[in-house]
Amino acid sequence: MTTKQFFTTENLIRATGPFAIAAGLIFAAIQPIHPPDYLPSVTTGTWAAFMYAKLAMCLFFLVGITGIYSKQANRAGWLGLAGFALLIVTWFLQAGFIFTEGFILPVATNVAPQFVESFLTVANGTQPTMDIGPAGALYGVVGLCYMFGGLVFGIATLRAGVLPKWAAILLAVAAVLTPAAALVPHEFQRLAGIPVGLAIAWLGVGVWFGREPAAAPVSAQSTLRPAAQ
Repeated sequence: MTTKQFFTTENLIRATGPFAIAAGLIFAAIQPIHPPDYLPSVTTGTWAAFMYAKLAMCLFFLVGITGIYSKQANRAGWLGLAGFALLIVTWFLQAGFIFTEGFILPVATNVAPQFVESFLTVANGTQPTMDIGPAGALYGVVGLCYMFGGLVFGIATLRAGVLPKWAAILLAVAAVLTPAAALVPHEFQRLAGIPVGLAIAWLGVGVWFGREPAAAPVSAQSTLRPAAQ
């Protein structure tokens, strides 16, 4: 196989499948074992390892979701594009929060512990003791994009009929049930992310191993006829 034959659109889209699988599995796996989002955790090696893994996960999500959308772009329509855009915004902004948690908060713990505690409130749901600027509102945007992006993208994927339908249903249902996690204690709220991660991984499997969707049939009326002589 020549380089030109390898770097086809189909092969490049298929190559994003493992990224989606890795992102989804990491996202699902870290939920039940994530260190507590409180000051004592921030300077531990466990916290650092999780933040590094989560930052890689965000990058994998950006690549993987792009591949999932590209696999079905010609059938997903505007609904698919909207869901794709919302999910890209979700993980782009989330990467910024995780970078801060992994590289800035541990350094600031000794000199500005109150700021660190207040910044962590965006994740643990408690009230900040000092002003952290627009971080809280921006994290709310992440949550809304995550919920509506998963719902819309799941519906569009189901309608497109290119990737596994049950994965699309799982994504949509898990996303719309996300607000219900606020009704349970904080230590259990993260578990709501497990089905979303599994759904993305499942869709990644569909991208990696699935066939190219058949082209839509061309109707007789739309067939071009030669002009009369």
